[in-house]
Amino acid sequence: MKKNKFHISTCLVYLFLIFWAMTTIYPIIWVVQNSFKAKDKILANSFSLPLGELFTLSNYKKAFNNLNIFSAYKNSLFISLSVCALVVLIAGLAAFGMARYRFRLRKVLYSLIIAGMMFPIYATIIPVQQMESSWKIANTSNWFLTMLSVILPQVAGNLCFAIVVLTGFIKGLPIELEEAAYLEGCNTRQIYTKVVMPLAKPSFATVAIFSFLWSYNDLYTQMFFLRRPEMRAITRLLNELTSQEGTNYGLMAAAVTLIVVPLLIVYIFLQKYIIKGMTAGAIKS
Repeated sequence: MKKNKFHISTCLVYLFLIFWAMTTIYPIIWVVQNSFKAKDKILANSFSLPLGELFTLSNYKKAFNNLNIFSAYKNSLFISLSVCALVVLIAGLAAFGMARYRFRLRKVLYSLIIAGMMFPIYATIIPVQQMESSWKIANTSNWFLTMLSVILPQVAGNLCFAIVVLTGFIKGLPIELEEAAYLEGCNTRQIYTKVVMPLAKPSFATVAIFSFLWSYNDLYTQMFFLRRPEMRAITRLLNELTSQEGTNYGLMAAAVTLIVVPLLIVYIFLQKYIIKGMTAGAIKS
């Protein structure tokens, strides 16, 4: 058997990666531990563990009693899951058409899709708001219409990225499988749902996860369309907390913890799909 040799360079690389990981992980740990401290004890004991007299649950009690966290979670999850589902549905069909069909101006259309990734949302938010106001869905008292006013621009903002990723992956799939399914009597819809989608599952998972995370973290769109207190999503609520509470670092740390924890759970359980889908799409595009 061949023995693995010890290399100083490998050891240095691992030490550097451990240090880099700690610089990323420790700020999260620091925020979580300060969320269990009273606001008047954080500045003097910000790096101490919340043990003994330092430990308190008052920040979380205040967050749940005063900030309407559950309503904000409901709004955020509805928006993010809707954006995720619509992006996967629309981008999947568009990518399948771009990858498998030949039609006039196809290359021009694909170039426009790539160009669409270069336009920041800041450049389009005013005309989008004017358009949605003319439709009477922006900042209304109707909960569903208000959520829809946020969902539509977020879907549009994610589509270009999703189409590019899925098109690159689908192009790399063996077309012989689709031809065999066609000879067996499958129509286009069945080929897409029973052949392409199962094979492209890592890429679809990547698109879904990125769409969900981007929508969940988006504050800029919510600032324009979620102005009523009962309509606010979780990141909009945190922004209001920052402006209202000012120096109440304990409550801010508790709110940040409540917002970040769901994202960490999603990433921990689905990180293999993110990495697999992105690398596979990059190789096959």
